[in-house]
Amino acid sequence: MLKTYLQKILKSHVYDVAQETPLDAAPILSRRLGNRVLLKREDLQPVFSFKLRGAYNKIAGFDQETRDRGIIAASAGNHAQGVALAATQLGARALIVMPVTTPRIKVDAVRNLGAEIVLHGNTYDEARTHADALMTASGMAFVHPYDDVDVIAGQGTIAMEIFRQHTGALHAIFVPVGGGGLIAGIAAYTKALWPEVRIIGVEPDEAPCMHEALRTGERVVLDRVGIFADGVAVRQVGKEPFAVAREYVDEVLLVNTDEICAAIKDIYDNTRSIAEPAGALGIAGLKKYVARENLFDKTLIAIDSGANVNFDRLRHIAERAELGEQREALLAVTIPEKPGSFLTFCRIIGQRSITEFNYRYAERSEARVFAGVELREGEADKKALITHLREAGYAVVDMTDNEMAKLHIRHMVGGRAPGINTGGIDSDMTPSEFMSDLTKERLYRFQFPERPGALLGFLTRMGNRWNISMFHYQNHGAAYGRVLAGFQVAGDETKAFDAFLAETGYPHWQETSNPAYELFLR
Repeated sequence: MLKTYLQKILKSHVYDVAQETPLDAAPILSRRLGNRVLLKREDLQPVFSFKLRGAYNKIAGFDQETRDRGIIAASAGNHAQGVALAATQLGARALIVMPVTTPRIKVDAVRNLGAEIVLHGNTYDEARTHADALMTASGMAFVHPYDDVDVIAGQGTIAMEIFRQHTGALHAIFVPVGGGGLIAGIAAYTKALWPEVRIIGVEPDEAPCMHEALRTGERVVLDRVGIFADGVAVRQVGKEPFAVAREYVDEVLLVNTDEICAAIKDIYDNTRSIAEPAGALGIAGLKKYVARENLFDKTLIAIDSGANVNFDRLRHIAERAELGEQREALLAVTIPEKPGSFLTFCRIIGQRSITEFNYRYAERSEARVFAGVELREGEADKKALITHLREAGYAVVDMTDNEMAKLHIRHMVGGRAPGINTGGIDSDMTPSEFMSDLTKERLYRFQFPERPGALLGFLTRMGNRWNISMFHYQNHGAAYGRVLAGFQVAGDETKAFDAFLAETGYPHWQETSNPAYELFLR
């Protein structure tokens, strides 16, 4: 296998359109981690992603008759741009099927590269099914984003460049993983010539398809995947990438959204460039590996795989970066409801910056605040701060790892008006009836597809069976919006309500027992 891939990589046709990207030092991160950290800058390709390499290598290998029939692909992002540019360069017609949820910036980018666009379905799987039907009807040649030997070989040219650009000892290469084409190409080339170099994949913990495949010894299909790092949001790794990875990938690390955001900031601090979430996975995994292994004085390379990030996602990324770097704690603190309480709280905090303070009057004797507080020494500093506050008599709940609190509650804190679950107090209600009504509320977190009619379809299915008592929506340039909603559901309606949720098909999580809800909204 390795000999075959080595030959294919060495003979790959990529440099008609792809650039040999630099291997840049990351001096700030290197000093902080005590290791030499290098970035392979695939974000500097003409389409701002490594995907151009594999797409061009595959299409260049087609004979003229195949190219004349045209090229077809299904993609919501970087692969689509790679296929479009490669096909245009080689004089072939390109047809790209993209989900209707694809952000306009990506659709326009593909169209500007000369491809025809067909918008179909709400997910990649639906777009792929339609592309297969069009391929059968038209005879066009399909270019897979990762499960193809020639595509993998094209991506493997990245490793060929790394070892041409770097001399001396190299401990490990950290590679973002989605369908597995990139890590398969890099692993095949590296292990053929430098088997001592560790190849470490990095995936989001909400899309761990390669991690689970290697753990179980077979390709698994994930029930659902998170979409923050949309460039690697894949439910199942490719057959060929898995065959390579199970032999030649040393391990796959999982990182969370906050760690990815912190890695985006690290890349910006070192290069003044902005990586997309998938593009920053390598740095996020590298940092986690260094901490786990207590590693010093080693040379480590991370693949910065792309920079196709929507501008309107940057606010969310910046918001979460400090949490990922453990430089901020989010705390729910109960303070006395009296003049001077905030001043007293700040004095106890000391010389730390308060990054956020959300509060509104709620009760006569106590107030609950949602506070962001600067940390100096990570987790240990946070624990010491919480202990210090509790010793001063404050009730404190740590919200730093509470996803609902970070996505929604921090934007919703504003007090709880009497009758919020009923739209106002009914003057005919007895106190016991009112309290009974309050207990009906059930809280859910959803991912709504970002398309016209998504909310209308949801409400139409629900009809007038249940009252919506709370609703908060956020979207950060992704294909899905995040929704937090409260519903009034009586005990005997539970089965019908659960059936309704299943009918929607929207990913959802019940949050009724979340402490953030109890403290700030219930």
